[in-house]
Amino acid sequence: MSVVIGVDSSTQSTKAAFVDAASGALLGVGRARHTVTGQDGARETDPEVWWRALAEAVADGLRAAGVPASSVGGIAVAGQQHGLVVLDADGRPLRDAMLWNDTRSAPQARALTEALGEAEWLARAGSLPVASMTATKWRWLLENEPHTAARAAAVRLPHDFLTERLCGAGVTDPGDASGTLWYSTADGAYDPVVLELTGMDKELLPQVTPGGGTRAGSLTAAAAEALGLPAGIPVAAGTGDNMAAAVGLGLGGSGLLDHPVISLGTSGTVFAATRTRPADPALAGFAAADGTYLPLGCTLNCTLAVDKVAALLGLGREDAEPGTGLAFLPYMDGERTPDLPHATALLSGLRHSTTPGQILGAAYEGAVFTLLRALDGLLTSCGADPAGQQPLRVIGGGAQGHTWVETVRRLSGRPLVLPEATELVALGAAALAQAAVTDEDPVAVATAWDTGSGRELPPLERDLTTWQRIDSALTGATDTLLT
Repeated sequence: MSVVIGVDSSTQSTKAAFVDAASGALLGVGRARHTVTGQDGARETDPEVWWRALAEAVADGLRAAGVPASSVGGIAVAGQQHGLVVLDADGRPLRDAMLWNDTRSAPQARALTEALGEAEWLARAGSLPVASMTATKWRWLLENEPHTAARAAAVRLPHDFLTERLCGAGVTDPGDASGTLWYSTADGAYDPVVLELTGMDKELLPQVTPGGGTRAGSLTAAAAEALGLPAGIPVAAGTGDNMAAAVGLGLGGSGLLDHPVISLGTSGTVFAATRTRPADPALAGFAAADGTYLPLGCTLNCTLAVDKVAALLGLGREDAEPGTGLAFLPYMDGERTPDLPHATALLSGLRHSTTPGQILGAAYEGAVFTLLRALDGLLTSCGADPAGQQPLRVIGGGAQGHTWVETVRRLSGRPLVLPEATELVALGAAALAQAAVTDEDPVAVATAWDTGSGRELPPLERDLTTWQRIDSALTGATDTLLT
């Protein structure tokens, strides 16, 4: 049996999926936790934590899969997007990485937007500067820690850092590169105007490969020893987590719009593969792992925010009731879509008769509303009908929760598909690894593995009353949220 490893290095943990290269069967998954530090908008992790977690997850996965290390034929990493990793000449971190959900660079994002103008940003990068994007974090570093920035010998994204540790090559892919702002989705290359504006030297950045399934190099002897794997096996260029999930679902941008997806995780995302290059200020106009397009809307507050509300109320996740009469905007960490980096959560409609379960239900509704509102904008920008009945695929940890799924059904009014595969980011990375081994199209690999199929749920009548109540609350509170 030939085995490939797909790594999902996320905000909170690393997962290493061991996959049968022929059938796509998931043989075992190894796991290791990360540590995230920071307060008042700061969110950081030492990149060395990711490397140690990768070694731990691979060792755990080998035990879980019950296969010999000699059977492993390739590996690829999919990582959390946008993080800023600053390295010295020896490839060692100069400071903890600023993560995607670090909002300290919001002032720099505003300044960059004003300097170039929204239309020019969309034409070049496909996205507007927000605090999540890597280039805004680099500007923050230049202004707040200039001595660290001056010592930088390389700047990497989280998945790039791990790929370089594996094979020694400083490379990235179009998908993850498109989340930096430095990469032009229009030209397929780093944009010199944006590089100059943000104070970035192109020589510090990794080379952009044609796709995430491109072979970046071979597993070095040192990495092989650290991971307990055979030296010399192919290492794929890898990609960002959202791009890998799209590969795992078999989305390839074959038409106008390929299967819209809602992902319910720590953050929430909506995305779809397309060959249409959108230019919508409310969206991140990402490239896909193959260089086509993966427009995406992202919210900072999804399962983590709802779990926080449940904990504050002393309730379990499934103790929710419909939030009758309530409107809850759960923007506990600020918000990215809509762009409200300094927002806090707002709850309106409380009465003496309100129950804790209704408050929790309103938190679910607010999180789902924010995501579906972003989905409507995505569909419109790609020329699709937001009111259509194209099935919506629901993935992420929240897809395993009854209340999450039923809230999405009720507020979307769409049929849902719940893929049976639960590790889609890691499976997508495994497909990239197999592509690096065989030089196949990774989406074709995932399609042959049938990783995107699952249970289908018919549509419910859309709950427009709740939708309009939350929409009115957001419209009325925008001025408050902006302060």
